[in-house]
Amino acid sequence: MDPGELLALYARMALIRRTEKAAQDLFLSGLVKGTTHLAAGHEAIAVGASAALRPDDYVFATYRGHHHALARGATPEECLAELMSRATGLCRAKGGSMHLTKASVGMLGSYAIVGAHLPMAVGASWSARLRGTEQLAVAFFGDGATNIGAFHEALNLAAVWKLPVLFVCENNLYMEYTPIADVTAVPRPAADRAPAYGIDGEVVDGNDVVLVRRAVARLADRARAGDGPGLLEARTYRHYGHSRADPATYRPADEVEHWLKHDPLDLARARLAALGESTLDVDARVERTVTEAVEAARNAPGPDPAEALTDVWADGGAVWRT
Repeated sequence: MDPGELLALYARMALIRRTEKAAQDLFLSGLVKGTTHLAAGHEAIAVGASAALRPDDYVFATYRGHHHALARGATPEECLAELMSRATGLCRAKGGSMHLTKASVGMLGSYAIVGAHLPMAVGASWSARLRGTEQLAVAFFGDGATNIGAFHEALNLAAVWKLPVLFVCENNLYMEYTPIADVTAVPRPAADRAPAYGIDGEVVDGNDVVLVRRAVARLADRARAGDGPGLLEARTYRHYGHSRADPATYRPADEVEHWLKHDPLDLARARLAALGESTLDVDARVERTVTEAVEAARNAPGPDPAEALTDVWADGGAVWRT
């Protein structure tokens, strides 16, 4: 990979990591209500995949979706303002941490119901097929979603219709608090099930942004060519617990240590160092950007109560219809 391109991917991952750290600090300060589900450790999946997609492709994510919104082009200020219930937030304070959405860049939402967005991605890909746009739909989901019926229904229908859709499993080994291996009959919960629907399941190191980009680019080209859906199981690890309320004491210390040494940002830095590139300037720029975003979000106005019932329908209204 060209050093400049790799440096850009690193910069996006660093921006995501710093933004989520800011979100955590704001939560602890009482400025973010409810809870947050941080994706620290998952950055290479979102950034590598997005780099392989077209700007008009569709992305669907889970409630742990900050990294996907930022990877697709949402700004730290927009995301942090949304978490802080400000009018300048991505969804004007209607989405919060679990529902970051920016349709203008193809980020069609984060979904709190496990697995619910997989059939929606299938529908988006069917729409692209009907319109002849060669757009791709990508559904990112956790390992726990592979035990949900919607996962199997979505894969089956996508395969039957040979739709341009990719299923990317962010396998961080835990479905909330339960190890996925304890409740699943196959060792690779997504990849080992894909062949049942005529799909070749692949596995990639989800912490290596270069490998993720390469794998998604290949599967995307195949899907656009009419060869049907692809499934990629990206192995990764979350640095924190399931949510802010989870200290993650159920995870073995040696396992945590192993994965923290396989940090996606460290892997990218090592690749860049081998190419003679430093990340110091990028890190400083990212820190300034996020610091300014926090200040702007803090000072942004609250939402207008008059807009509470807007956006229910596509025309912006909320009048009941039959």
